[in-house]
Amino acid sequence: MVTGEAEGRWVIHLPIAAPDLMRARIFARTAARVLAQVSRVMDVGEVTVSREDAQGVHHRVFCDRPLTGGGRCALPTDHTMPCTRRVRNQRAFRHTP
Repeated sequence: MVTGEAEGRWVIHLPIAAPDLMRARIFARTAARVLAQVSRVMDVGEVTVSREDAQGVHHRVFCDRPLTGGGRCALPTDHTMPCTRRVRNQRAFRHTP
């Protein structure tokens, strides 16, 4: 073990393949929300996706804009409604046949 490895904060990278940017963002949002419920150390605002052969180019998954009164927006990056801490109408984001 190298001295100092236990110091500081470590980041986990989970490479998971998706066929396109939209589905990569959807999967990343879903995974981040599930992991955030299990552990409070999850920083969902920093979740990004990248093309496998261009991993230096990151695309944000969540808006993460600062909100008046504190907190950050929890909606997807491309949302059209006003920023909010949580989704107002869960049914609007679910696929229902």
